[in-house]
Amino acid sequence: MSVLEVSHVKKIYKARLGAETTALQDVHFTVEKGEFVAIMGESGSGKTTLLNILASLDVPTAGKVLVNGEDFSQLKDDERAIMRRENLGFIFQDFNLLDNFSIEDNIKLPLVLAGEKPDVMDAKVKPLAEKLGIGELLTKYPFEISGGQKQRAAIARALITDPQILLADEPTGALDSKAATNLMRLMRQIHEGGQTILMVTHSNVAASYADRVMFIRDGEVFHQLYRGDLTRSQMLDKICDTVTVLMRGGEDSES
Repeated sequence: MSVLEVSHVKKIYKARLGAETTALQDVHFTVEKGEFVAIMGESGSGKTTLLNILASLDVPTAGKVLVNGEDFSQLKDDERAIMRRENLGFIFQDFNLLDNFSIEDNIKLPLVLAGEKPDVMDAKVKPLAEKLGIGELLTKYPFEISGGQKQRAAIARALITDPQILLADEPTGALDSKAATNLMRLMRQIHEGGQTILMVTHSNVAASYADRVMFIRDGEVFHQLYRGDLTRSQMLDKICDTVTVLMRGGEDSES
């Protein structure tokens, strides 16, 4: 069952004096419920624009994005905000935690915005924090914990609403290699629990934890890799080989 359907999405940005920039040409794919998909591409390939559209933070110039069959772009701004809050969870590269809020209050924030009662929030936060290994950090503040712990708190905040899709934007980008590995193992565990994940990343290693890797080039889905029965190490080798081919292709087009 497809939880996300991206149908022939195109995005054109208009600048002054009528100049236009095409960020997305014709992007078309589906994501099945419970799938873990990584999106890769060089800077300027269109992957960030695509993520913003999938997050309903931007609307396509043409085409549709449907979550559980509903087209976000047809909703009014306030309706889209509610739909986003109820269906999507977000993990950012720089965590986006509020320094004057405790870790517990940061995690609770989406529930506060949704108008949940305090006892309901408490019942959700503590088990999730324990599951993610940050149960003892709830009373601390972001400036008191490590980068890896901040990202776990950000994941807890993203999962607290039980989203249909977890969107991750370079989740390992601000972490050292050890913390990044620990985080991706955690992401894989979350996925194996049934969570649908869509992740944008530059990291071959991070992408190797996914079930499927989509490569974006010049605003289009250029190539896809599927894990199948491959080990993570074998998947990493295939990703590295593909990235090398794509880079050589770009060099050939410039020569």
